[in-house]
Amino acid sequence: MEIQQREQEGVLVFELSGKIIGGPDASKINDKLHEFSESGHLHVVADLSKVNWMNSSGLGIIISALTTVRNAGGELKIAAATEKIKNLLTITKLTNVIKLYDTVEEAIADF
Repeated sequence: MEIQQREQEGVLVFELSGKIIGGPDASKINDKLHEFSESGHLHVVADLSKVNWMNSSGLGIIISALTTVRNAGGELKIAAATEKIKNLLTITKLTNVIKLYDTVEEAIADF
């Protein structure tokens, strides 16, 4: 998994690509989120448009990221997930606790 980040309209956008399968990627994302939440970035969008695979460990990473951001008083939203990833999030009922958006711009506009 690769992680790119940028700030857009005061929102931290994480662009994830490749496979989200756990391992060192989990701590990398968590460390970055802690760093940014401590600096006051409480609005985060995870752009999953380039994620082609996610397993149960990957779902755990998303849940951990959501918890980290919410514990800091912020919110995490998911944008541009592929149909495969949307289906996974729906089947696991994560869509009940995290909002999904078709585009990064829609997610940002909803803050």
